[in-house]
Amino acid sequence: MELSPLTALSPLDGRYAAKLAQLRPLMSEMGYMHRRVQVEVAWFIALSDAGFAEFTPLSEADRVYLQSLAADFDEKDCAAIKAFEKTTNHDVKAVEYWIKDRIQGHAALEQAAEFVHFACTSEDINNTSHALQTKAARDTVLLPALQGIAATLRTMAHQYAAVPMLSRTHGQTASPTTVGKEIANVLVRLEHGMARIAEVKILAKMNGAVGNYNAHLAAWPDFDWEAFARKVVESPEPQGLGLTFQPYSIQIEPHDWMAELFDAVARVNTILIDFSRDVWGYVSLGYFKQRLKAGEIGSSTMPHKVNPIDFENAEGNLGLANALLRHLAEKLPISRWQRDLTDSTVLRNIGVALGYAVLAYASLATGLAKLELNEERLAQDLDHAWEVLAEPIQTVMRRHGVAGAYEKLKEVTRGKTVGAEALHQLVQSLAIPQADKDRLLAMTPASYTGKAAELARRA
Repeated sequence: MELSPLTALSPLDGRYAAKLAQLRPLMSEMGYMHRRVQVEVAWFIALSDAGFAEFTPLSEADRVYLQSLAADFDEKDCAAIKAFEKTTNHDVKAVEYWIKDRIQGHAALEQAAEFVHFACTSEDINNTSHALQTKAARDTVLLPALQGIAATLRTMAHQYAAVPMLSRTHGQTASPTTVGKEIANVLVRLEHGMARIAEVKILAKMNGAVGNYNAHLAAWPDFDWEAFARKVVESPEPQGLGLTFQPYSIQIEPHDWMAELFDAVARVNTILIDFSRDVWGYVSLGYFKQRLKAGEIGSSTMPHKVNPIDFENAEGNLGLANALLRHLAEKLPISRWQRDLTDSTVLRNIGVALGYAVLAYASLATGLAKLELNEERLAQDLDHAWEVLAEPIQTVMRRHGVAGAYEKLKEVTRGKTVGAEALHQLVQSLAIPQADKDRLLAMTPASYTGKAAELARRA
C-alpha cells in the first residue's frame, strides 16, 4: 500500500494534510535534516574563521556554495542523506557524509573535509536543529495563527461591546454582561498566554560529548572554545544560528526551555478549550447563529441541523495537543546520568503536538468566521430574567441602611421568575430617596451591565 492522504496512519498527514502545509516543511523529517545541514555548515564556516593555521578562511565563493547546501535543501537531498543512513545506521553521520560528498570538486573544501562535524557530538547537531525547527514553527506558524484569532476576538469584542447578554453563573441566570466583554475576557487571557510563548528563550549547546569541550581542547588547548561556541549559536543566521547559548549541559541540552515553551502553548490551548466550550453553549442557546455553507450536511438523518463542528474539532484537537505537549514537557528534561536515548524518539513528535494545536487554531478561526449574533434571542432571555435586578435593588437598600435588604429580596426572587411589575412595586415601597427609586425603576436587565461595554472597548 502506497502512502497517501488516504492511507496515512496519522490524520495530520491524511485527512487534515492540507491544513498543515505551513508546518510540514519545518517539523517533518526533511525539516529536521535541513536544519542539521544548516548547523553543520555554520559550524564548518565558523571554524575556518577561528584563526587556525590548519584551516584558513574560506573564499567567498566556497562560503556561498556551502550556505546553498542549506538554503536550497530539497527532498532529493534528504533522500540522498537517507541513502547514506542505510549504510551508517546513524542519521547525523549520514549528514556528515552527505556534506563531504557534496564538497567533492571544490579543492579548498575537500582539503578541509575533516573539519566537517569537527569535535561535535551528534547531540550538538541535533539539539540545535530541534531548536531551529521549533523556533521557526513558533514564530512563523503558531504565533501568527494565534494572532489571527486574537485579531478576530478584538474585532468582535469592540463590535459587540454594548450588546447586553444574560450571564449564567453555575448555569443559572446571573447579573448581565455584554457579548463584547465576555469575548474581551478571552482576548486578554489569550494575549497574556501568547506573550509567554513569545518570550521563551530557545537555547542550544555546542560543547561536545558531555558538555565540557573535551575533544575541542585536546585539539587546541589554548583556544576559547566556549566563546567560539557561543558566537556560533548566538550570531544571526546564516553566519550563526540566532539562538540563545546554553553554557551548561550533559551530552544533551537539558530541554528545560522546551518544557517552558510547551507548557506555555498548553496553557493557551486550555484557554481556547474553555472558549470553544462556551461558544458551543452560546450556539446551543441561540445567542449565535452559524452561517450556512451550501451543500453542507449537519446530520445524516436530521436535515435541520447546523452543528458547531468547528468548535468541537478545535476542542478535540486542542486536547490531543495538550496531552502530547504535557508529556513532552514532563519527559524531556529528564535524562539518566549524562545521556540516555529516551528523548530522541520523543523529540520527533514535537511536530505532531504542534500539528494538533495548529489544526485546532484553524478550526477555531473557521468557526468564528461563521458566527452571527442573534440579538433578538439575547434580548428575549434578558426580558425573562428580571430577577437579576434583585442585586442592584438590595445593594441600594443596604447603602441606605435598610435592615434585612438581602433577605427581603431573597424571599421575593430566589428560585422564582419575577416580572418587572413585582419588582417595581417593591421599589416603590422602599424607604429610600426618590432619586434612587427613580434610578432603579428605570433599570432593566438589558441596561444593568456595569462597565462591561467600557471594558470590552478597552481590550
